[in-house]
Amino acid sequence: MLNVAIVGPGLVGKELLVQLLAHASATLAVVGVINSRRMVLGAVPGEPLAQPTAWEQQLGDEQQSFEADLDRFIDELAKGVVTFKTPTVVVDCTASLAIAEKYPQWLSRGLHLVTPNKKGFSSQWSLFADIRRLSRGFSPQPDAPLVYHESTVGAGLPVLNTLYDLVKTGDKIVRIEGIFSGTLSYLFNEFSSPVATGEGRTFSEIVQVAKSLGYTEPDPRDDLNGMDVARKVVILARVAGLQVSLDDLQVENIVPTELRSVATADDFMKQLPSFDQHFTQLNQQAADANTVLRYVGVVDPQGTCSVKLGRYPVDHPFANLKGSDNIIAFTTERFPSPLIVQGAGAGAAVTAFGIFSDILKVAERVQ
Repeated sequence: MLNVAIVGPGLVGKELLVQLLAHASATLAVVGVINSRRMVLGAVPGEPLAQPTAWEQQLGDEQQSFEADLDRFIDELAKGVVTFKTPTVVVDCTASLAIAEKYPQWLSRGLHLVTPNKKGFSSQWSLFADIRRLSRGFSPQPDAPLVYHESTVGAGLPVLNTLYDLVKTGDKIVRIEGIFSGTLSYLFNEFSSPVATGEGRTFSEIVQVAKSLGYTEPDPRDDLNGMDVARKVVILARVAGLQVSLDDLQVENIVPTELRSVATADDFMKQLPSFDQHFTQLNQQAADANTVLRYVGVVDPQGTCSVKLGRYPVDHPFANLKGSDNIIAFTTERFPSPLIVQGAGAGAAVTAFGIFSDILKVAERVQ
């Protein structure tokens, strides 16, 4: 039996709970859920919730839940590990750096970790090093806690698993290149296509559509500034063995300079059409060279890791991507013709799938 505790049942966390409870496995038990306000735990530390399918109702009921206290939540989980000798995995579904900074404490108490939170693996190097030092495979303790974070890059796509396998088998990474943002994938697939659609939509119109569909962050500048892609590039670089930090990357912010400091997202959206000519010109220059625009992250062990808007020939795999798909190309000594991973790289369902898959990996290894 593997106990599972969820931190942050938001869009992805809620979908994960749906998938976990539908699975109805005898090897997994949901023992706790905590959000920013309330938390529910089993009646006894380490025991499953009495009605796991009613967790949302319980969180909203002050008689069935407690005021949120993450340290207490973790204390109770750790007590359960000691009392019942039942392995427990904490699943952090937040995007919080403050929570990610607690990972070493959790691991030191014998709790396994699965997370889509990029902050713990892309922020300060010391945090990444501490997480790795305390996790199985890097710790001298053979029964050290397991850490899986596949969904930090590419949602449910097997990106990190592929990279870990390449590294563990001694292959030499020559280059990793990819479209890592579902949002930016959609924007440029729609805006700069090798096949003319005849619609002639402007860049601002496509951003507006993407925002209305929920593809962008509430403020699209949080996608267009490239920092989400940069974090994924840092994670890939570190897994590949490079001591890289965000400050080391060349990151192209495609938000027009004049719009970076406007007060609100609404103001940004109102003013963005004034810069459509800039993007149209970039697109026309690409088309004149028989290329398309794609926003791409690059890990180059021999050079500089970067995130930038680039041009790719119309017959390049990146040029024919559809919708909000991600695509990652691994060029190595053994794969001089790149090994490509492609598919849906965004969305609650596929992200929860990636997390669920990691939870099952933990369950298989602790039985």
